[in-house]
Amino acid sequence: MNRLTSKLQNLKENNKKALVAYLVAGDPDLDTTLDLMHLFVDSGVDVIEIGVPFTDPIAEGPTIQKAHDRALKNNISLKMILELVDMFRETNTETPIVLMGYLNTFISHIDLVQSIGENSADSILVVDVPGELNLQTYGITNPNINTISLISPTTKEDRVESIAKNSTGFIYYVTLRGVTGSSNLNIEEIKNNIQKIQQYSDAPTMAGFGIKSVEDASTLAACSDGIVIGSSIVEMIADEYRFLKSSLFFISVGTAESSTCIIIVDISIGLITRVRVGLISVRGFCSCRKINEHISMLSYTQ
Repeated sequence: MNRLTSKLQNLKENNKKALVAYLVAGDPDLDTTLDLMHLFVDSGVDVIEIGVPFTDPIAEGPTIQKAHDRALKNNISLKMILELVDMFRETNTETPIVLMGYLNTFISHIDLVQSIGENSADSILVVDVPGELNLQTYGITNPNINTISLISPTTKEDRVESIAKNSTGFIYYVTLRGVTGSSNLNIEEIKNNIQKIQQYSDAPTMAGFGIKSVEDASTLAACSDGIVIGSSIVEMIADEYRFLKSSLFFISVGTAESSTCIIIVDISIGLITRVRVGLISVRGFCSCRKINEHISMLSYTQ
C-alpha cells in the first residue's frame, strides 16, 4: 500500500473527506512552488496535485493554460519537478503527491518515470489517455506509482464500470462538461454519477473541476470522498504574483539569526515585512498569505 492509498484509506476510516490542492510546477518559479506545497500541508491539504507543464494542455481552461505557459517560460521539465518532490520529501514524507500531466511528457521520459522511488511522487494522472487504459499500456510498470482515471458526466455506463475497476489510486470525477475552471455545477447529476461509480469500485472518488466556493466544496464533499481545488488556487497565485511585481520593492538586505533577510515594503497597505530567504520565497509571500486563508476556508470534516 503506497502513501496515497494509505492516506485516503485513513481519512475514510475516520469519516473525513480528502482535500486535494492543485498547482502548476514552476508557476511562477520552483522556489515558490515548494513554499506553496508546504503551505498547502500547513493549511489542511491532504493530497498535493502537481501540474506538469505541457505545450498543449487541452483539458485546461484559460487560467491553468496560462500557468502552463508561465512555467514553460522557466523551462520546467519533468526531471526538475521530480527534484522538487525530492526537496519536499526532505521534510515531509507523509503527504501524497500526484503528478497530473499529458501522455507525451511521461512516455518521452519513460526511464525517468520508471526510476521514481517510494519516497517520491505517489501517483500519475494522465489526462489525455482513455480511462480503460493505464500506465502499463504504455510500458510504464513502476510498482511505486498508482494510476488515477478520469470519468466525466458524458462517460457511458459500460465504460464507467471498466474505468472504475482500472483505477488504483482514486477515481477523478470531472464535475463539468468542459475544461478546468468552468462553472455551473449540476449537483443532482454529479450525485447520481458518483453513486454509479461507487457501485463498481471501492477506490475513493474525488470531485473536481469548477469548485469555486465553500458551498460548492461542501455540497460535493457530501456525495464524494473528497474534492480537488485547482483553478481558483492557480488564479490566486497569478493575481498575487502580478500584485507583488507592481507593489513591492526591497529597501534593505541584512542578516538575522544567521539567515539572509530582506525587508519588503508593501506600498499598497504600508506594511513592512521581513522574510527569511530560504524559508519562504519573496515572490511567494503574499500568495502564501491569501492562499492559506482560501484553503483553510475550504477545509472541512464531514
